[in-house]
Amino acid sequence: MNKKYATLTLLGLLFLSFIFINSVQDKKSEGEYFQDAFQKKYSVFSLRIPDTLDFAGELVPLDHFDVRESLDQELLINTYWQSQTILFIKRANKYFPEIEKVLKKNGVPEDFKYLVLAESDLRNAVSPSGAVGIWQILKGTAKDYGLEVNSEVDERYHFEKSTEAACEYFKDAYELFGSWTMAAASYNMGRRGLLRQVNRQKENDYYDLLLNSETARYIYRVLAIKLILEKPDEFGFYVRNEDLYHSVPTFKVKVDTSVSDFADFAKKYSINYKILKYFNPWLRDSFLTNREGKEYAIKIPEKGYRSYSKLVDYTKLDSTEVID
Repeated sequence: MNKKYATLTLLGLLFLSFIFINSVQDKKSEGEYFQDAFQKKYSVFSLRIPDTLDFAGELVPLDHFDVRESLDQELLINTYWQSQTILFIKRANKYFPEIEKVLKKNGVPEDFKYLVLAESDLRNAVSPSGAVGIWQILKGTAKDYGLEVNSEVDERYHFEKSTEAACEYFKDAYELFGSWTMAAASYNMGRRGLLRQVNRQKENDYYDLLLNSETARYIYRVLAIKLILEKPDEFGFYVRNEDLYHSVPTFKVKVDTSVSDFADFAKKYSINYKILKYFNPWLRDSFLTNREGKEYAIKIPEKGYRSYSKLVDYTKLDSTEVID
């Protein structure tokens, strides 16, 4: 009886050991399988630097090791900061056509449209230094280039007028430095600051100047954005037409008197105060005194175009140009 009991006990222990060993092996295999699956499904790649590249028709010296490394850094940052870059692609579809028209009219190379993404992410941002709008214009610069800035009207927030002012700046900077690349760099650093470094270092080529860290990265960031937005699929970005942001057709209402209440003004055109300010962020208060009787053009969206599905259907048939 004792012998039989001992045998059964031994067999039971062997069975439990077998189950335990297999359980450990299964867990180990599961871990190994998980790691293998992770390595197969999740991969991060370095990026190919193009053979040639230019900004506004001016060649980038990609054979210089420092230039190559700087561009590589910004390409990696903007490719793998996916949420920001996909927003760039979406916003560019909405706003670039209008920016391109203004640049062309002013004789400024089209590549300058990428600066607005580097400056403000194409949003009406306000910087700690007080730079405002999509072009991040300081108050003094705004007044130098004819923009109205006060408590009721701030044309740094005016899409077309601020773009016109930026173009005038670019042309003045090009005349000073003789280079579109340097003109773009001066937009970040300021003309005086950049000119000081040109005189100090006896160099007039952006790629040969030692500059502050922000300006030293600035052109490379613009170039990286350009490369990605020109061929987003090559960098892994795929956006359908219905995912893009689309320009809304508008018409303009001319106003040359005071407006006592913009909420009431908006209702006359079957919109609300929020939508009025969305299309006219340069109106900075709920009223307009307009003592001088200046003429302003206030944008009003076409009836029905708050509907996103209607807007997407419309853009399949037509361009994204704003209707004036």
